[in-house]
Amino acid sequence: MPEPNAPSSRLPGFYKLSVEERLDALAALVPLSAEERYQLRKEALAVGLADQMVENVVGVFGLPFAVAANFRINDRDYLIPMTVEESSVVAAAGHVAKLVREHGRITASSTEPVMIGQTQIVDLPDPETARRRVLEMRDRILAIANEQDPVLRDLGGGARDVEARLLDTRRGPMLVVHLLVDVRDAMGANAVNTMCEALALYLEGLTGGKVLLRIVSNLADRRLARARIEVAPEAFDERDWKGSVVAEGVVKACAFAEADPWRAATHNKGIMNGIDALVVATGNDWRAIEAGAHAYAARDGRYKPLSRWDLTPEGRLVGEIELPMALGTVGGATKVHPVARLALRILGVASARELAEVAAAVGLVQNLAALRSLAAEGIQRGHMTLHARNVAISAGAAGDSVALVANQMVREGRIRFDRARQLLRHALKRAGEEVQRMETRLHDRSPEPPAPKPEPLKEPGRDKP
Repeated sequence: MPEPNAPSSRLPGFYKLSVEERLDALAALVPLSAEERYQLRKEALAVGLADQMVENVVGVFGLPFAVAANFRINDRDYLIPMTVEESSVVAAAGHVAKLVREHGRITASSTEPVMIGQTQIVDLPDPETARRRVLEMRDRILAIANEQDPVLRDLGGGARDVEARLLDTRRGPMLVVHLLVDVRDAMGANAVNTMCEALALYLEGLTGGKVLLRIVSNLADRRLARARIEVAPEAFDERDWKGSVVAEGVVKACAFAEADPWRAATHNKGIMNGIDALVVATGNDWRAIEAGAHAYAARDGRYKPLSRWDLTPEGRLVGEIELPMALGTVGGATKVHPVARLALRILGVASARELAEVAAAVGLVQNLAALRSLAAEGIQRGHMTLHARNVAISAGAAGDSVALVANQMVREGRIRFDRARQLLRHALKRAGEEVQRMETRLHDRSPEPPAPKPEPLKEPGRDKP
């Protein structure tokens, strides 16, 4: 059910506003303190705080923090905080979210937040007997694990099950024990790692082997998020093409990715454009999410797209996505970084599961935006139009010259650094010539200086004594 007090994510004309005006519009929906407004306008992460987060700090690195509008997921509106340096990601997500909002629906779901802790046991005298003993002592293993985090247990989480697998490796047989842990609203790595560490001595005594690695797995395939989009093809109707043609193109593009791992990698990168931007904004571990997503894409032994697009018999476009989503709303940078805390408040999620569902939906919308662009207007017209501004800035353009140089490159279809430098030099030369012409005109219009007064004539002989 939609949350009754959730603000609308429709922000018509938001992109046309100045940064300050956008901040005012956001504050009208999500009350912002003076400190929070300051953090969004200035560099939010102080050097002192950064020095406490990681080692060898010499400064901080800023990235754009944006908000994508128009998202409605499970009949509830969301403003999506996104931290990303790539142009067009935010605009594309918001635009396609608007199309789906008006002509379709986004739904999402997730499994319980169960993470996997792995313990590697080697030098086993009898691997099969060791595996059986681990399973026989399941309850004792769970009890030891749950002693390590009574707070998690009180919150309804904790170790849930034990699995044991034998691996035949190039260094001999190994036993891998999986500890399945419900981590509730945490990402869970610290809790799981602590439990695995505590089990090491017990497992060595139980199996007669030696424990080596004990660490969380980033292939969190028990903690999945799913999203689904169903949209009428009329959503993609434009002056130059019919929506049904675009929808068919999206399906064929997906079929290409299903058959070709080279295309599948780029297909999935488009999905992660949206997911990573949200994950970074909320202070979560985007590297873990990337690792889990790509491993899941290859879980059957062949790298495949994470999403699938098809047409219903009625011609409606349907897309679905499923991937691991180990996100947290408590602990780590989500509570340390001031803007990450604010991002979670802007998003308004009540749990890590809800955050995972939103992330999956954002990834699927971003995927549709990319496929729609490729199947219809093309990357040059969409993505590269915004990219041209970045190229112009990198070439040294500033102020009004950014749009001047970028627009000319788009018209020419030559969005390159060297061309931007040429256009910038030309613009500067013309500006200099114009300044000279203005100075000349001003000089020509200047009044003539007054003629010097003539010296009075002296009478003859007046100088003589």
